[in-house]
Amino acid sequence: MEMNGPAMPARAVAHSQSEMTELILPNDTNTLGNLLGGRLMNFIDLVGAMAAYRHARSHVVTASMEHIDFIAPVHVGDLLILKSSLNRAFKTSMEVGVKVWVENALAGTRHHVASAYLTFVAIDSQGRRVPVPPLEAGSDEERRRYEDAGRRREIRESEARRRRIPKFDPSTPVKV
Repeated sequence: MEMNGPAMPARAVAHSQSEMTELILPNDTNTLGNLLGGRLMNFIDLVGAMAAYRHARSHVVTASMEHIDFIAPVHVGDLLILKSSLNRAFKTSMEVGVKVWVENALAGTRHHVASAYLTFVAIDSQGRRVPVPPLEAGSDEERRRYEDAGRRREIRESEARRRRIPKFDPSTPVKV
């Protein structure tokens, strides 16, 4: 089923899930007091990398961030809560899903403000791709996310072929 090979034992989704909380300060915002989109993307990349790093137990680099949805604004003083979870592990890459909420600590409310999918590649200290363990999707929700990640990967590869983007050559070191 997995392309990772039988040598590596599978790891459960729960073993790599990560959470990060940030207080939004004026330096993170635009002139209207709303969190900058690029700053939110930075937070998403960080928490996504944490999950990939935990799963792979090696260095990881971001290969793509896609399908990011900015659902609602985030304001100065809000608490930003980001949660990441591995959706699927391939041979050397992993798809991670990140969901973002805002908590208004004064009002005691929390609502969903953003979501994204990221792909990370595991590398060694010389920047060469290394295999990652298979992912053990236990619950129905984890299995759904696993299957959805496979479909998204097929679409990405099809789109890359259509645009004639060369596939990454694993023998060429990644610049880090």
